[in-house]
Amino acid sequence: MGNRKQPIVEIRNLSKSYRRGSEVISVLENINLDIPEGEFLAFMGPSGSGKSTLLNLIAGIDGADSGMILVGGVDITSMTESELAYWRSINVGFIFQFYNLIPVLTAFENVELPLLLTWLSRKERREHVEAALRMVNLSDRMDHYPGQLSGGQQQRVAIARAIVTDPTILVADEPTGDLDRASAESVLGLMALLNREFGKTIIMVTHDPHAAEKAHTIITFEKGILGAPV
Repeated sequence: MGNRKQPIVEIRNLSKSYRRGSEVISVLENINLDIPEGEFLAFMGPSGSGKSTLLNLIAGIDGADSGMILVGGVDITSMTESELAYWRSINVGFIFQFYNLIPVLTAFENVELPLLLTWLSRKERREHVEAALRMVNLSDRMDHYPGQLSGGQQQRVAIARAIVTDPTILVADEPTGDLDRASAESVLGLMALLNREFGKTIIMVTHDPHAAEKAHTIITFEKGILGAPV
């Protein structure tokens, strides 16, 4: 028991609702959850169940109505918008369903983007980018533009961009949703490798049971309520 890892994410009494006209729609109700450091966690549930909302709250993209989220011991629910923007740039790596690469930039330049907000020198940025592209096995594609890459390769560039700042957590929203099965398998294998070999904490939203199987823990959502971890 002494080796049990400390939670990297601590969620307490978290609630979130949205207003649609005069109607208030509750999405998350009184959520409590600890996510250990080094976890690979998958959130599953039907559309509208609240899984992506919770992911966005953990990543500091959205704000809660009430409750608290600590990431690495820092209360992100008490931050201003500008404080959150800076915090995200250092602590969160994002992996999206549709890659969000900039078409006019090479793979190298897309991965370098988050580092332009740091104090790293050009030489240090190059070293970080080359290391990230090496980790996703795309060193030979760094000068290619997104349009010259397959969907799977584009998602691996997006993963390199997500890890280049060595963030506290990686959040992945349907990371294989736009990929064929072989490409999806490659991307999931890469995420599992980052978790296993480099200790990256990964929080993934998926509707695909096959993708969820790669995670250590699966938590299901049903109308804003968490099921028991499996």
